[in-house]
Amino acid sequence: MRYLVGIDDTDNLESRGTGHRARQLGDLLGRSGMELLGVTRHQLFVHPAIPYTSHNSAACIEVRAAPDAAERVIHVCRDYLREASAPGSDAGLCVADADAVFAQVVEFGARAKAVIVQRTEAEQIAGRNRMHLEPLTGTGLGVIGALAAVGLRTGGNDGRFLWLPALRETSGVHRASELMQRLHLDAIETENGSPVEGHERVSVGEWLRPLMRGGRKTMLVQETGHEEYEWSGLGKERLKQLSD
Repeated sequence: MRYLVGIDDTDNLESRGTGHRARQLGDLLGRSGMELLGVTRHQLFVHPAIPYTSHNSAACIEVRAAPDAAERVIHVCRDYLREASAPGSDAGLCVADADAVFAQVVEFGARAKAVIVQRTEAEQIAGRNRMHLEPLTGTGLGVIGALAAVGLRTGGNDGRFLWLPALRETSGVHRASELMQRLHLDAIETENGSPVEGHERVSVGEWLRPLMRGGRKTMLVQETGHEEYEWSGLGKERLKQLSD
């Protein structure tokens, strides 16, 4: 079965961010006998009343493991975050069965992008939906973002991938079908949803970060007219605009 692991507020101003910690934790889960499927970054509401380190983003890790592995997933994540989270952080952890995340959690994640939401509400929603939500360092306020990340990942229309198989090792020009197989993508398409044919050539571009769109792992491209390739990955700033 698939598990979703949400984490937030693991950093301070001098440390690496939550995205880096999420990739490290994903690797640890993989080395613990689970199959790492992907890591996504989710932007939350930025407001002066919300304490955050730099961008107020949370992360969600997707793994496949045995149906009875929930306690093992929690144990590995808890131990890692307690040791690796930066001094002064307020880390929170959420672990859920990916097929049992209900609409209330998805709606909470959507609201956490637009308004201030409260810790008490996050804890009540997690309790009603029998999800593991746990404060780990400092005040534990990161439980808000941890739950929101799971909801947003489940919603399937938010976030960009920080990790997929071979994501950071892939560069240059590839056939679309080869890219999809290499990165375990579901689609390569334009912003308006026009698909790229498998035989067409795609230049990865400067910053390869697939997005979640319509529940699919999607690489967005633009037509180039270049003689060596027909398509190029969208640039960094445009991808940030579409995924933040």
